[in-house]
Amino acid sequence: MILRHKIFNFIFLVILFLAGLSCEKFSGDQTIPAYLSIDSVYLTTDYQSQGTASQRITDGWVYVDDEFLGAYELPARFPVLKTGKHTVKIWPGIKKNGIAATRVSYNFYTPVQKDIIFTPDSSSRMGILKTTYQTTTLFSWREDFEDVSITLDTTNRSSAWISLTHAADSTFEGVHSGRVSLDSIHDFFECKTRNEYPIPTAPVYLEMNFNTTNSVTVGLFTYGTTIAYQTPVITLNPTNGAWKKIYIDLTTTLNAYPGMIAYRVYLGTFKDPGLKTGVILFDNFKIVTRKS
Repeated sequence: MILRHKIFNFIFLVILFLAGLSCEKFSGDQTIPAYLSIDSVYLTTDYQSQGTASQRITDGWVYVDDEFLGAYELPARFPVLKTGKHTVKIWPGIKKNGIAATRVSYNFYTPVQKDIIFTPDSSSRMGILKTTYQTTTLFSWREDFEDVSITLDTTNRSSAWISLTHAADSTFEGVHSGRVSLDSIHDFFECKTRNEYPIPTAPVYLEMNFNTTNSVTVGLFTYGTTIAYQTPVITLNPTNGAWKKIYIDLTTTLNAYPGMIAYRVYLGTFKDPGLKTGVILFDNFKIVTRKS
């Protein structure tokens, strides 16, 4: 009985101690958050120097007074434990390589910055926001298929070729997009950029719009003084008739082999098995990096 009584007292004291900690932890005034809502972020460009304003900004990376608050899929409404006037900065976010699990802030776009007055239990709206390319962005290559000649060349082993669209139902924007048709005779397609580009120390992305019934691989030819490599980066899957925008990170592949000094982008594919004909549409290629 004495032992049982001691055990009971011990358990009782432990419960009191934990209750005291709990009371201490939650005592005092409770913080009531304010709320911030963002609808979307769109892109504006100078077409002559930057090309299309087509974008796929999916997220907002939010900073309040330069303190990272979080990355939110847009549209979003989220709590902010601030009161009064604060500076909010939104970095546009994308799905790197089109993969939802690799969301990143796209630092070639400018952040949107506004002063917001936060009031507890009230919502502040930033609404629809506008971004532009950073002034430090270098466009190494652009191809929108609107000029007399294009800057993509098929390779010697390609049995299919690039033509220009004319019908509005197959053109993404402007007058033309690029088109490749695959069938049982013309069952392999491969093209590469006409020019080589120096490999920079900065990040490099390829932006493009595409609409395809056939899988297609995007990759790189990298060149050293005595050797060259052909390396696939990503395979684009059929899009079921929809145009998509993708941001492809080329940085890791460009730096995969020591001694490489220049590169070309390539696209290549065989006709998918079981497919009678395949059609690949693409538009608005951009290679973006940073000015040195």
